[in-house]
Amino acid sequence: MDDLALERDYAARGYGAVAGVDEVGRGPLAGPVVCAAVILPLEEALRIRGIDDSKRLSRRRREELAALIRDRAVAFSVCEADAALIDEINILQATRRCMKGAVELLSPAPDFVLTDGNMTLEINIPQRSIVKGDALVASIGAASILAKVYRDALMASYAAQYPGYGFERNAGYGTAEHIRAIRERGICAIHRRSFLNRILEEKGKSSS
Repeated sequence: MDDLALERDYAARGYGAVAGVDEVGRGPLAGPVVCAAVILPLEEALRIRGIDDSKRLSRRRREELAALIRDRAVAFSVCEADAALIDEINILQATRRCMKGAVELLSPAPDFVLTDGNMTLEINIPQRSIVKGDALVASIGAASILAKVYRDALMASYAAQYPGYGFERNAGYGTAEHIRAIRERGICAIHRRSFLNRILEEKGKSSS
């Protein structure tokens, strides 16, 4: 999945700047959802081989590819939607807003947008959503890699700021270690309260 077939197809139709957009972090109990947008070059000499869904790559390979993407991309951007926004408007709407933000940060601006999954964004640019796009479309895969590498590094930095939750290992996902820490320590500033109602209710009952 690195032949840029779909991007080249849209380029042949007159769309010269096709952006892929993806998100990472919809499921965790803590931390932001992170979205990235990437316009890849179509020149064969600049093609980045090995792009795939970030979940199918090792950490080391993701980091290698992320460096190449940042170096060779026509444009790329990363955007966050924090836990407070997720709690305020729900994870789906926060993700849509974050994806839109990533698109709007691109310079040069895209003239066509490909999103992963089944997302329709409130943008005045032609768009298409593709289920499993991060494994099928190079620019979406590239966006998934940038978002994943960025978010993993961010959560590792939060581990130092909020020790005891294992963020450097779980990236905010609901592992047994993380849930046990919440029950023992309570929540911190980056936890998504709307994701934790049941756990917090159980903690309240056990302490009463």
